[in-house]
Amino acid sequence: MSVCNSLTHFLSRLSHSRASPSSSTTPAKETKPGTETAKDIHSDDSLTSLDMAAPFNKVFYGTFIHTPGLDEIEYLHDTVVAVNASGTILVVEALPEGHKQDAAAWIRTVLLPRLGWTPDAVAVTLCEPGQFFFPGFIDTHLHASQYPNVGIFGKSTLLDWLNKYTFPLEASLKDLTKARRVYSRCIRKTLSHGTTTAAYYATVDVPATNLLADLCLEAGQRALVGRVCMDNHAFSPDFYRDESPAEAEAATRACIAHITSIDPSYTLLRPVITPRFAPSCTGDVLGRLGRLHKEGNWPIQTHISENHSEIALVKELFKDQVPPSKGESDGMPSYAGVYDHFGLLTPQTILAHGVHLSEAEAELIRSRGSKVSHCPCSNSAITSGAARIRWLLDRGIEVGLGTDMSGGYSPSVLEAARLASLVSRHVAMGGDDAAKLSVEEVLFLATAGGASVVGLADKVGLFKVGMSWDAQLIGLGVVDGRGGVGTGLDEDTNVDVFGWETWEERVAKWVFNGDDRNTKQVWVNGQLVHDRSAVATGGVPSKEFPSASDKAKAEDAGTSLPA
Repeated sequence: MSVCNSLTHFLSRLSHSRASPSSSTTPAKETKPGTETAKDIHSDDSLTSLDMAAPFNKVFYGTFIHTPGLDEIEYLHDTVVAVNASGTILVVEALPEGHKQDAAAWIRTVLLPRLGWTPDAVAVTLCEPGQFFFPGFIDTHLHASQYPNVGIFGKSTLLDWLNKYTFPLEASLKDLTKARRVYSRCIRKTLSHGTTTAAYYATVDVPATNLLADLCLEAGQRALVGRVCMDNHAFSPDFYRDESPAEAEAATRACIAHITSIDPSYTLLRPVITPRFAPSCTGDVLGRLGRLHKEGNWPIQTHISENHSEIALVKELFKDQVPPSKGESDGMPSYAGVYDHFGLLTPQTILAHGVHLSEAEAELIRSRGSKVSHCPCSNSAITSGAARIRWLLDRGIEVGLGTDMSGGYSPSVLEAARLASLVSRHVAMGGDDAAKLSVEEVLFLATAGGASVVGLADKVGLFKVGMSWDAQLIGLGVVDGRGGVGTGLDEDTNVDVFGWETWEERVAKWVFNGDDRNTKQVWVNGQLVHDRSAVATGGVPSKEFPSASDKAKAEDAGTSLPA
């Protein structure tokens, strides 16, 4: 049975349908309900998208939760959302009073005729008790190439961690068979945690970077994909680097051209200029990349002020190339000042970390409109420090969340959200109680805030008419009257709901206890890209139509289900 159980009358009055899963990037063909086939999504060297109901219009009914503002959370109960075949939200409407007992009739007699839709061309998804729809997570900073090293950081700090763990792994992905295994699993894993948009760092290798873009498109994940630039021979290993600034620029252009060729309208993919971080790049390559940004207005992603040793290194490396930064007491260029000098601080720039920014740097970043990706997991794991997110927000800097795998040990943006809350409390322990971030605030950073950071604020992150249906169905564990004694809990989830909790309390339980078991289904641009029931059955999507056990339960309740 689908994790979105039918309200019995919906299935009896509206024709439900699924589309055939497909690994092709070409438009999926319309299929009749019940004629779909399933493909294995567990192969290490292949990635297959579930690609649900490609040409079908869709209607979703239940509770929708999103964060329209930093400290604002909105609960839309008994609400209907209609999404067209292109994945655009057309309707967000509360069911009128008097129709809540027969929502199917209202959809059939009012909504569908208004939209000009017929029931046999509409797929309907409904919340069960304990479920709600939430916008897809936006991961504003992660290294797909480092996924196999998740959880491996030992006692290292940033610079030695790069040389011991990171560079050797990234260099090995020149082997495209290995790269396919790594990237496929990374994409599938992030989707399973509800990440609908990811800002990926790949490697210096052009074919491997292009492969990552291909696989994101195949899986249906929205992504910024960047080929890493690192040409400073003094701080990049001889087995893994650009041999010259010209080579770094040419390779970046090649990846931009490839991504543009496979997704010309940038529906899901967008190339992103990616100088790894200032110490790994010469001033020549930073300048070339700054000019490339001006040429195509491409987004930029890089790292800034992650730890103290890195900051000191940047000052030393660029003191003879970059003028002293305004507002800095040491007469040296600041980290932000270096990027600004080379034209890399822009409204399209994503700066990962920003743990140790000075007041002058924060003002410079704000004035340029650049954004910050907060990565509390990796900042804690490799002891970089506790970023002052309230401090950044108060200065008008937009912030999103990043998992920063593999400095970060988890592919989950939800984990990043709860760690953002906890890290803010550690900052508050230093004497600034206002530094604490609320549940509503970290969820905003994970969704609408992150969408702004990656340049998609008008497209994803909220349930609004005209935006894309990038969403996840969240299911919490509803504890039965016996507490599961004798039968086991109905849901294999770490979040238990007893029924007396407010919605605010349920969401808080999810933020602090939830994981991928709660992420039942995920959609990107209207297409189903993850179905937990399909994963649990070895890649076979669960049917929309009821099983024998479902029929038995319905009979006990005095209702009937269609065959």
